[in-house]
Amino acid sequence: MTATSMLPQRDRHTWTLFEDWCTAHDLSALPATPQTLALFLGAHPAANTTHRRRVAVVGAAHDRYGLTSPARSEAVRAALDIARTERVHELASKLGNIVAQLPTSGWPAALFGRRDALILVLASTGLPYTHITDLRVGDVSYDLTGDVLYVDTATGICARTPRAVAAAGVSPVLVLRRWCEVLGFLNRYPSTTMLAERLRAGSETALSGYDQGILPHGDRPLLTSIDRWGHTPLIAPTISAHAVADIVTAHLRDAAPDHLLPARATGSSIESGIALDASGSYSPAVRLDTQYYKRGIAARAAAHTHLGSITSVLDDVEDRATSLLAALSELLDDLADADEC
Repeated sequence: MTATSMLPQRDRHTWTLFEDWCTAHDLSALPATPQTLALFLGAHPAANTTHRRRVAVVGAAHDRYGLTSPARSEAVRAALDIARTERVHELASKLGNIVAQLPTSGWPAALFGRRDALILVLASTGLPYTHITDLRVGDVSYDLTGDVLYVDTATGICARTPRAVAAAGVSPVLVLRRWCEVLGFLNRYPSTTMLAERLRAGSETALSGYDQGILPHGDRPLLTSIDRWGHTPLIAPTISAHAVADIVTAHLRDAAPDHLLPARATGSSIESGIALDASGSYSPAVRLDTQYYKRGIAARAAAHTHLGSITSVLDDVEDRATSLLAALSELLDDLADADEC
C-alpha cells in the first residue's frame, strides 16, 4: 500500500506534489530529511497556512509508516515563520558577540565561561530551552570545514548553528570542544582541584585532547550545573530549562556574575583568606588584625570550660529517658493484664 492511498483524499494532492518534487531532485520522500522538506517549502512559495498544511501532510505520511517526522526541525520552522527567522538571526548575532568575550582560562571563571558559551551557541539555533536541557553528548555533531554544529536527537529535533555566530568571530566547533574537554577531563579525573589547576594555568590548551575521552559516553547529559566553588555533580543530572533561561537572559542583559570565589566570614571580623580575580590569580581582600589569633584561642578555651560537663549532662538525660521508657512499658503491661481480666 502506497503512502498516497493511506492518506485522506484531501491530502493526496499535497503528498503527490511533494513526492514528485523529491523524485525530480533525486531525494527521498519517505523518509524525508528536514533539509529536504525545508527545500521543498522554499521551492514552492505560498502563504503560511498553505505551508503549514504541507508540513502536516508530510508529517502524517511519516507517522503512518512509523517514521520520524521531518517537521520537528528548526530548518522547517524557519521556512514557516520568516519573522521568527529574522529574530533568531538577530539574537544569534548578539549571542555570538557575547560568547567572544567569555573567559576560557582562569578558575573558576573559565569553567562557567566554557559551559555558558556552549549554552549561548545552542540558544542561537532557536531551539527551545527545554530541548537544550535534554541534549546528550551524542546529539551534537560538528563539521570542521563549515565550522557548524548540528543538533540531531533521537526524538527528531534537528537544528544547526547559524552563520551569524561565526560572523561574530566565534567558532561553534571550538566552543563545543572546549566544553567537552572539561567533561572528558572530569570523566577521567573526577577532581575539581585537578581541573582548577589546569584552568588556572592561564592556557587555553591546558585540557587539549580530553574531549576525545567523552566520545564513548554519548548518552550522558551534555550540560550540567556548577556550584559557586566550581564543583559539578558526580552523577550529572540534566540542567533545568529555567536555569538555561536565566543564564541566557543574564548574559543578554550584561548581568552575568564574574564567578569569583566568595570570601569567608569568621567571628566578628571578616577573613577573606584568599580570593581569585578573573585571571585566576590569588589576591588578599582583607588583612587580619593583630588580635585575631588571641581572640580565637580565648574563645576555644572558654568553650572547653563551658562544655566540659556536657558528658555528664548527656548521661543524666539518657538515664532519665531509660527510666521513663521502663515506666511506660510497665504501664502498658498493666493495661494489657486489665483487658484480659
